[in-house]
Amino acid sequence: MPADRLLTSVLRAYQGAPNPEQNNRVLSSTTSLLTTLSNPLNVTLLTSHLLTAPAIWNQIDGLRTSLRIISVYNTAALTVHKHQLEGGSTKPYDAYQPRLGGGINCDDWAVAVVKGLDDRSPRWQHTLVIAGVLLGMEGQERRGLSGSMRTKCENALVTAANLVLENAAIVGLLGINSTVLALNHAFPLLSDNVRRLLNYDALVMHLATAMTSIEGYENAQFIEIIDHDVQQVPGNKFDWSAKSRSFLQLQRLASKPLVSSMGPLSRLVAHSVENLSMPNRIVEVLDHLLAFTNELLAAWEKCKLSELDPSEETTFLTPETLRVTYPVLWQILKTTMFATTVVLRSIVARTLITSTLSSDHLAPAIASKSLLTLRNIHFISSRMGSNTFSAYTFVNLTCIDILTRFPLHSRDFLKAIYPSHAGTIPIHPLQRNHDLFYLNTSEHFTLIMSPATAETLIFTPASPYLNPNANMQLLEIFEAAHSAMLAVLAAPQSGPLTTKILPFYVESLFNSFPTNLSPRQFRFAFKALMQITTPPNPLSAAEPDLSETLMELLHYRAVHAPTSPLPPSVAIKSDADAQIQPQIPLSEQAVLLLTLLDALSNLPLHMLEEWLPLAADLLNAVADLGMRDYCRGRFWEAVESGEMDVERSAVCVAWWSTRGGREKVLFGDGEEKGPFMSGGLGIRESRL
Repeated sequence: MPADRLLTSVLRAYQGAPNPEQNNRVLSSTTSLLTTLSNPLNVTLLTSHLLTAPAIWNQIDGLRTSLRIISVYNTAALTVHKHQLEGGSTKPYDAYQPRLGGGINCDDWAVAVVKGLDDRSPRWQHTLVIAGVLLGMEGQERRGLSGSMRTKCENALVTAANLVLENAAIVGLLGINSTVLALNHAFPLLSDNVRRLLNYDALVMHLATAMTSIEGYENAQFIEIIDHDVQQVPGNKFDWSAKSRSFLQLQRLASKPLVSSMGPLSRLVAHSVENLSMPNRIVEVLDHLLAFTNELLAAWEKCKLSELDPSEETTFLTPETLRVTYPVLWQILKTTMFATTVVLRSIVARTLITSTLSSDHLAPAIASKSLLTLRNIHFISSRMGSNTFSAYTFVNLTCIDILTRFPLHSRDFLKAIYPSHAGTIPIHPLQRNHDLFYLNTSEHFTLIMSPATAETLIFTPASPYLNPNANMQLLEIFEAAHSAMLAVLAAPQSGPLTTKILPFYVESLFNSFPTNLSPRQFRFAFKALMQITTPPNPLSAAEPDLSETLMELLHYRAVHAPTSPLPPSVAIKSDADAQIQPQIPLSEQAVLLLTLLDALSNLPLHMLEEWLPLAADLLNAVADLGMRDYCRGRFWEAVESGEMDVERSAVCVAWWSTRGGREKVLFGDGEEKGPFMSGGLGIRESRL
């Protein structure tokens, strides 16, 4: 159809009644016309009528219509730029040759489009059109516009967005969210000078709201409706059908324009936080995130799926659920966690450099709320390993550092997240997940706790997880409990408490290896105990026999330990274990010997002189040659690698060179030792 007849037909269709199927054809024809019209005035006319078309705007499908407008102008701009590169706007007109597009160059075409953004259409629609033009002309380093024209378009987009924000109450939710959508797509193309023109103080809360509300994560309502569709089926399994209403809604949520581009949106929110001129806006954003994550956690707690421990999912979920529906849910939850953490990172970073936010009045409140937000999403982050995400680690450790400056606020925070069932292991996996977060967090506050507070806030909730007969599925919490206990024992002010609980902990430690503790974990824990009970720790002066007792317990256990290699399931309980696992499988006896060698660098001089020969005797008791060679290498490393200080090194040198240490370690007691006379070597084989 000729362009003029198609233009007349499209303009007539604009005035018709809304019809989704018809609208798709109309918008496709609009894209074609934008690239083929040869008169800039017609491009302006088409743009002006499109933005006021009753057929398009009287029945809006949320932001999908807004995204379609961006797409129309993005595609059209791409085509116009392509035609210009191919010479369609520079070659002289030839009636006998087909013309590429409308023959309008990129700058003139952009001017014609922008002229169609008149007072008949609202400003938020203007942001959609300009964003589409910029994406098509300048996206992916295309450089379709001249420098001056690009700057004009960028300024026009920011000006339109600021005008929308100034009149947010009049514009309405659709206009605000559409402006957020346009900025989210076009923001990477804006120059730094133009970005500074944005009214971030007015923008930031609209961005945060868009991220979590109806066009974003729907205030976690998508989780609430899942529970109705999770059914118990024969075989004691739960089924969540891919044809269920909740899963179809979950798919629609995942395809929403803002959710599908949540990564860029969260970075835009973070950038806005970093450039706010009103610090109180940062507190508002933090409060909004905390409220949203509270809703998210509450919705997940009510869902049947939260009753499953990750280790039980393959047992209690049907194959279809595991393969189809469940991964989609967790993918959305992961994007929720990532987006929240990215924004928190900027909030915490801004707190550090802003005097108002870092004041004694606001800093502990911001740190506490940030940690509460992390706790709310910990059921998501713990599945993938919180330490693998640098932004999460930064927020967590920085907020803890801030709180430790305020002991009273720290105590109040720990009491706020204190397990309601402290002293017992809860049945519900989500409550155990809260315990894991609590133990991992509380261990950082031991240096500012009194012994009585540490006993109440750490020892009591950690003690049930130290039980060597605890469920094997609780290994991560088991390790966190040991770490928290070691932090309490290592605190200088915890001497009386350490004396009280150390026997209980040592018994638990020895009984937990190798069933619940890997060799790496046991060696680390025992070395920490030796550091606590030997000089210069104050406990060594009050209880000088503790370190000797620990070494005797370890030695006795090693002498009577099994000599068969530990199975991989016992030796490797985490990725950290796998990274340092020796090529030769080690027995329990060999691991205990290595633990004893690790402790040598902490022993007082008189104990070191006594334990060097005992360690060598234990080395020679290892029957397997491969294990013995590995332990021998560790013995040599402990003696000569620099682990010892000067005084201990002198003791080791004297023992090695003059007291038979070399012979014991290298040759053992039952083997022949040199030197030998060459004449006593027996019959020499002839060389002839």
